[in-house]
Amino acid sequence: MNKLVISGGNPLYGKVKISGAKNAALAILAASLLTDETCIIENVPYIGDVITLCDILRGLGADVRVEKDGKIYVLADRVRDWRASYDMVQKMRASYYLLGVLLSRFGKAEVGMPGGCDIGPRPIDQHVKAFEALGAEVDIEHGTVFAHTGGLKGNEVYFDKYSVGATINAMLCAVKAEGQTLIVNAAKEPHVVDLASYLNSMGADIRGAGTDEIKVRGVEYLHGSEYTIIPDQIEAGTYMIAAAATGGDVTIADVIPKHLEAITAKLMEAGVMVEEGTDWVRVYREQRPQRINIQTQPYPGFPTDMQQPMGVLLSVAEGTSVITENIFDSRFKYLEELRKMGAKVQVDGRVAIVEGVENLTGAPVEANDLRAGAAMVIAGLIARGVTEISSAHFIDRGYEDIEAKLSDLGADIQRLDRKGRTRKIKAV
Repeated sequence: MNKLVISGGNPLYGKVKISGAKNAALAILAASLLTDETCIIENVPYIGDVITLCDILRGLGADVRVEKDGKIYVLADRVRDWRASYDMVQKMRASYYLLGVLLSRFGKAEVGMPGGCDIGPRPIDQHVKAFEALGAEVDIEHGTVFAHTGGLKGNEVYFDKYSVGATINAMLCAVKAEGQTLIVNAAKEPHVVDLASYLNSMGADIRGAGTDEIKVRGVEYLHGSEYTIIPDQIEAGTYMIAAAATGGDVTIADVIPKHLEAITAKLMEAGVMVEEGTDWVRVYREQRPQRINIQTQPYPGFPTDMQQPMGVLLSVAEGTSVITENIFDSRFKYLEELRKMGAKVQVDGRVAIVEGVENLTGAPVEANDLRAGAAMVIAGLIARGVTEISSAHFIDRGYEDIEAKLSDLGADIQRLDRKGRTRKIKAV
């Protein structure tokens, strides 16, 4: 275990480059098991979840080579095992993509129930519905999902509720199924579109990704591909909010501004200045942020992963803001940590009332989950005094070189191990 130590009060200035999208990378790496040819994936973030998934793929028999420049080579011609390590899949939520991939490749799969951040119940019933619609039988026993089929066949998959993971799993399962699959009420997130683009680059026939309906015409064979992952909209949004919260002036580079529209709109509503270019945004402010109300929604609405960082900004805004969390049940745990730093917040179910204060003060706090950890980092950046954030491994699951990137922008931040020694995560 390690912690981040931040001496706050320094506005962020300069330019930061955004890494590849975590959520796209995990789906695309899993999808690389669908071919026996080499896949070369570029712009992959070196983060905890990617490292874990690479280890899982190796455990299944894949040859995975990680380069320092964000490039990963995957060759799955020797994969023979359809059973993923229970201990490994417990470390991350996206391990459930292996169900769709292994079903598609072997007609059977045995994968432990996925782990990940504790942000509320995240059942896999919609995933199971998709698998069964395509001809699989699914059982869950002793914490493990068992699925098998005598042959996958295209069908209509209608989701009762919004699910990014189930949409991705339906595509992975349908891509080599016999006939055509129609996925109705599909998620529209950028990483859903990115996975479809990657699969199409391998020879798949997927149309409509990014809309409510996705059509997948099954193909017999997928070939290798060289593909570049899109930028991470959540990492970009985190640095946008950090710039606004600290009162700095930061250019966030290597982004797709369209993916950031909901975040940009809310920042501007709060009085923050946002300028856009072809592949960059600049964020700065000339006055104290103003109160706003937020409701998290599926894309293209305001993302649930940005609710926690935005909550920190609103904790020092002028006036009282209301945050409504519509996606997950337990995404307000970070507010208890924020109270230790002087924030004035009240929670009633899925609604949080945030009364802005002029300043936060440094305190020992904990990263409850990945995005809560990012929120605590932003809180530490704006607080007076020193903030120690324990359980920093949660942050490493989704942010590449966060202390290095922030240090380059002028932050006073360092990582300490359990013995109090300065520690850095080394690239492969």
